[in-house]
Amino acid sequence: QVQLVESGGGLVQPGGSLRLSCAASKRFFSIYDMGWYRQAPGKQRELVATITSSLRTNYTDSVKGRFTISRDNVKKTVSLQMNSLKPEDTAVYYCNGDPAWKLPDPRGGENDYWGQGTVVTVSS
Repeated sequence: QVQLVESGGGLVQPGGSLRLSCAASKRFFSIYDMGWYRQAPGKQRELVATITSSLRTNYTDSVKGRFTISRDNVKKTVSLQMNSLKPEDTAVYYCNGDPAWKLPDPRGGENDYWGQGTVVTVSS
């Protein structure tokens, strides 16, 4: 069984901060590389930050130096600290495995699983 529940989004002014949290339900969580993704209106979903099972982190250029990803393998959570937020950070934010976790499709094959996401709006 797989479940991802994101929280912590909201409305913030440019230059402000938010901390997103994700609670994961998956066996052997600690062995999976994890990521935070975002999807802005009218755009494709993009991977913005990753953290490996060995705690190495990587960020897309647009968020480097502003976002910090972390994980707690005991609590099975992944967090994203976002500082110096910009209007272009406005998006629905999702956490997931890297690559995305999958669930079997009753018709055959597999589909990517996504939680409900959390909305971040950066606006004055």
